[in-house]
Amino acid sequence: MPGRLKHDYLVIEGNIGTGKTSLATKISGQFNSRLILERFADNPFLPKFYENQQRYAFPLELSFLADRYQQLSDDLKNQDLFQQQTVSDYILSKSLIFAAITLKEDEFDLYQRLFHIINPHLPKPDLIVYLHKDVTELQQNIRKRGRDYEQNIRDEYLASLESGYWKFFKSQPGLKILVIDTNNVDFIENNKHYEGILELINQDYAPGIHRVLLDS
Repeated sequence: MPGRLKHDYLVIEGNIGTGKTSLATKISGQFNSRLILERFADNPFLPKFYENQQRYAFPLELSFLADRYQQLSDDLKNQDLFQQQTVSDYILSKSLIFAAITLKEDEFDLYQRLFHIINPHLPKPDLIVYLHKDVTELQQNIRKRGRDYEQNIRDEYLASLESGYWKFFKSQPGLKILVIDTNNVDFIENNKHYEGILELINQDYAPGIHRVLLDS
C-alpha cells in the first residue's frame, strides 16, 4: 500500500448509517492525513428536528450550513505543511441535498441563494467516494449505534436522501465521484474489505460517476 493517498483532498460521503465517518477516520489514521469530521453532535436543533421536522427544519439546515462552511473554510485554508492531504466525511453540498427534502419551497429558495454565495470559496475535492447501502442495512446500522434521536428515521427519508445524492452527482459532471456498493461489506472488521476499498480509492478517475461493486 502506498505511503500517500492518490488524492490530496478525499471526501467519504454516504447516507445516514453507511459508516462514512468510521471509514474516513480509518483512512486518515493509516495515511496520517488531516481529518475533518462533521460536528453534527454539537447542533442543538438536531434532536428537536427529529421530534418536530416542520418547526425546526429551517433553523437546523441554516445552522448546519454555517457550521459546515466555517469548519471547511478554517481547516482547508490552514493546511499543515507536513500534512498536506485531507480526508473528510462530508461535502458542503450535502447541505443542499438535505435541505431540498426538509424545507418548504420558499425557505429552500432563500437557502439556495445563501449556499451559492459561499460555496465557490471552498476548494473542490479531488475525489468523492459515496458509500451506497440499501435502506434495510442503513436501518440496521442506525439501530446498532443507538443514537436516540435517529431511532424513528423513516425508510422514506433515507430513500429520499439517496435520490438527492444521485441527483446532485448527475448535476456535477466536473467532479470525480466513485460510488461503491457496500451492502454486506464490513470495512471496519474485515481487512480484506477495507483493503479492497483502498485499492479502488487509490486509482485515477476521469470526471463523472464511477460505480463499482466491491469483490467480497
